Parts: sequence; structure tokens; C-alpha cells
Amino acid sequence: MAKMRTVDAIVAILAKEGATEAFGLPGAAINPLYSAMKAHGGIRHTLARHVEGASHMADGYSRAKAGNIGICLGTSGPAGTDMITGLYAAQADSIPMLCFTGQAPVAKLHKEDFQAVDIESIAKPLTKMAMTILEPGQVPGAVQKAFALMRSGRPGPVLLDLPFDVQMAQIEFDIDAYEPLPAEKPRATRRQAEKALDMLTAAEKPLIVAGGGIINADAAAQLVELAETLNVPVVPTLMGWGAIPDDHRLMAGMVGLQTSHRYGNATFLESDFVIGIGNRWANRHTGSVDKYTAGRTIVHVDIEPTQIGRVFSPDFGIVSDAGAFLDAILEVARERQGAGTLPDYTAWAQSAQEKRGRLQRKTHYDNVPMKPFRVYEEMNRAFGPDTTYVTTIGLSQIAGAQLLHVFGPRKWINAGQAGPLGWTGPAALGVVRGKPGETVVALSGDYDFQFMIEELAVGAQHHLPYIHVVVNNSYLGLIRQSQRGFEMDFEVSLAFDNINAAPETGRAAGYGVDHVKVAEGLGCKAIRVEHPDDLVPAFEKARALMAEYRVPVVVECILERVTNIAMGTELDNVTEFEEPAARHEDAPTAILALRA
Repeated sequence: MAKMRTVDAIVAILAKEGATEAFGLPGAAINPLYSAMKAHGGIRHTLARHVEGASHMADGYSRAKAGNIGICLGTSGPAGTDMITGLYAAQADSIPMLCFTGQAPVAKLHKEDFQAVDIESIAKPLTKMAMTILEPGQVPGAVQKAFALMRSGRPGPVLLDLPFDVQMAQIEFDIDAYEPLPAEKPRATRRQAEKALDMLTAAEKPLIVAGGGIINADAAAQLVELAETLNVPVVPTLMGWGAIPDDHRLMAGMVGLQTSHRYGNATFLESDFVIGIGNRWANRHTGSVDKYTAGRTIVHVDIEPTQIGRVFSPDFGIVSDAGAFLDAILEVARERQGAGTLPDYTAWAQSAQEKRGRLQRKTHYDNVPMKPFRVYEEMNRAFGPDTTYVTTIGLSQIAGAQLLHVFGPRKWINAGQAGPLGWTGPAALGVVRGKPGETVVALSGDYDFQFMIEELAVGAQHHLPYIHVVVNNSYLGLIRQSQRGFEMDFEVSLAFDNINAAPETGRAAGYGVDHVKVAEGLGCKAIRVEHPDDLVPAFEKARALMAEYRVPVVVECILERVTNIAMGTELDNVTEFEEPAARHEDAPTAILALRA
């Protein structure tokens, strides 16, 4: 045994648990933990410009690769409250993230001391555990429990609040005798897998809905094998996008009211059976429950028992880790395939692909100012299948999900449920930390981009290169579109005549903020594009600049002010504001060509 400060024990535990990537801002109340990190040397720290930004960086890092747990650090008081949006984004999407906050000394907690806030109570609804540690001897156990909770069941964030005197206290601790606690994950039984497969094979037009739990379980390969074994189409949710590649013949498209494909909704509405694996029946996926469930038998598999029946009661519910369930049902499916007892779903699978060829959205517009659809078309051409996209919310994200292509798990990283504006940039920086050497492309509307634009300086300082595509219509586009129901366009325009705009800025002059100048002022490179034919050259130049300078590169695309993006209130009433694309007989082959 050795006597050491609690903070030295914390850092030793972080290293042993494999959580060595931290993002944050030092401050007086958290300086002891920073001193321990400095002394240990095994924790890499990225200095953010805002604590909310640090939390989104840690979140992005956790999402980048299976097993990652990002660390977020901040001082007492407002640092903790700044983390709340980050905790919400992580909790909503089942992302493990460990936050540490400094705190006033224990004896001062009830005295309204400077920057003393009850962050435990504030953070509890948004975490798997929030704890102000009042006894030094509890510190190792609290951190040990935090890691076990983050890894067990439905993943999520934890916040540990450290009073200054607790950080400085000496305890007896032996890191060599420390062992991580095992993660607890429920596993489907053989009987459950057999019943689920019996129900699926009794149907004529079954579908698999692949949720984010499959990504969390690192089980995309098992999903694809199951789909191929059964010859059954797959509908990924927004959080499960990439679990089956976009060019796979059984990829049936996304379903929903916004981030969906025309062919995905059409195929779903013809189905008579759905098995959801690791999904939560989000309302923007389902629309009304009555429409979604009508005429369908539904099986739901989820790691969290209280998710079963939360939105609607399935015909059969299974509490299981998505990977464990896929392993179990695959074993049964392989046996039945070998025995020749599986139904032939060839015609059903082909009908899904026929719809995919027939129900595409048009992207090729030559308009100036540009239509956003053309931007996504050229992004598909310019960025290869190994690209990881990062985005949060807005018409940019909705149109991007409708039109971009994703070819693998963790290649689409999206703050799905919470959708906080400003998340994209800092999250992309965390993803770059988690995927060194890979191509990361962020997608923002101008408002999302402006929310936490200061974090670009973090990418410049720490040489975290990625490409940030900003589709700029100088509008709160999604809110403007939703205001159509109120027959108003109120307080949603970001346009103004920038007094510093030079004549050569062209159409961007009346769009307000000069994102190019701001990005350059923060130490990054930036390109403005106003003509669709210049998009691919701009993306190529961005790649070259990113490689040369190792900093974020902003590509600002000047759009027409008003574009309405397809969406609706039910799966069968999505409004298509633009003309449809011409029929494409072999959509998977066309998408496959993009891999070249």
C-alpha cells in the first residue's frame, strides 16, 4: 500500500481503466486533479475554450471508437452547469462519458461559498450517477463504480464532483491491487432467439430495424450476417446508420418523418413484421404509434428493461445486449439455413430495391445561389467510404441524412435525440482524437456553426485536422420551415449587411457573419464556394490544406436563402417540396461507384 492524494489515485485508475483522453479547462477548484495528471503524464489533455465544448469533445471521442470513454474536466460552479448540455447529449444517445468537477471544500458547501453549486442534484437526471464525494476514502470506489455503470446496460455519462479538500486528502491506495468491475449486460436466451425467429419467419414481408445499440455493441458484422442469412431487408435508425453499408443490397433505407428516405418509408408501410434491435422507437422515426404499428407484428430487443413497452407494447420483448441477441439468433438461423427450413424472401428483398431505384430525391441542381441538395451530391463524390461524418441538428442534418451515404459503423456521428446547436464542431474535434489519421467531415448550418465557433481555435492549437462544411443560408432554416404552420417568418433570419464585407465577397456580402474571416482569425483555413461547379475543387483544396497545415478547414457553401426540406407528420404524408429524381434501376450499384 502507498499513501497518496485522492487525485493521484484517480489518475492511476483512469490509466488502468484505459480512459486516457481528457478535455477541459483548469480552474482553482480542480487544480489538484490537474496537478495529478501532470505528475502522472499518462493522460492526454486537450484545452477547450468553453466547458460545454469540452463536454462535446469528450462525447465525440467516446462515439468515435468502441470502448472509448472520454473524460471532461472543469472547475466548480459554472463549469459544472456548462457541462449539463453535454451530459444531456450523451445521456440521450447512450454514450459513456466521465465528467469531473471541482467543488468548494466540504465545510463550505452549505455556506453559499464562491462558485459552490449543488451540481450533483442538477446533473442527476442526466447521468447514470452524479455524486459529490464527501469522504476521501470513497474516491477509488466511486470512480470504480462510475466505470462499471458506464459500461453496464444502456451506456451513459457519469459526473463526479470533488471538493477541494477531498482532492488534497491523503489515502492508502495500491493501484496494482485495483481491478475494474465487470460490466453487466443481459444476454438473450436460446429460447428467446428461437421465438423471435419463429415470429419473423411466419411473416411474408419482415424487416429488421437496426438501432444505435448495435453500434454500441460493436455488432454491425453480426447484423449484416443475419440479414444475409435470412435475406431480409434492414432499416437503420438515424443512430444505427452505417450498421449496414449504404451500398448493400439489403439496405432498405431509413424510415421516419425527417431523416428518412422515400423508399424506406414505402418499404416499411408494406411490411407485416418488424424486429427492432437496440432501438428506442423515437417519435421522428415512427410518427404516430397507430400508423407505425398497424398491421405489423413487432418484436423489440433492447438492453434496458424499461425501454420495452415505453413507446408501445411489442408483441414480444427481449431484454438483451444487441450483440448478444444477434449472436443467439444467428446461431438458430444458421442451423435452419443448413436444414433448408428458412423461407425465401428474395421477392420481398428485390421489391425493396426496386423502390430504392424508383423513389430517389433529386440532387443535381445548377442554381446560383446553390440549392443544398447539390452540396450533398458533391460531398458524396468528393469524400470516400472511409469518411466519418459529424453533425447535430437543423435542415443541414436532415437533408444530409436524406442524401449522404454512409458505409460503416461509427461513420455517422450525430447528436440524435438532444440535438444541441453548437455540438458539431467540438464533437468533431473529439472524433479526430478518437480516429487519428482518418478523414472527418463535419456538417453544420450557419447557426450551429456560430454557436461554438471559438472551439476552432482548439483544433488549430492542438493540430486536430478535419473539414467543416457549412451550408450557409443565413437562416434558422428548420425553425423557419416549422413557422410556416403559423404563417410567419419571425426572428429566424441571420442576414445583415456586414459593414466589413469587401465587394469581392459577392453574394455572401448580405449574409451577415463572415465565417471565412472568423475561421482564419481562429487559426484555421477557410474557403467560400458560391457556384456548384466549384464544390468539388473546393473539397479537394480543403483536403490539401488540411494535410499541409494540420488544422480544421472550413468550406462555406453559400445557399439560396429559402429551401424547404422533405418532412411530414406521418410516414405516409411526407411532403416532397422538390421534384423527384429520375428512376435509377440499380441504386446500390450507383452508390457502390462512389467507393471508387
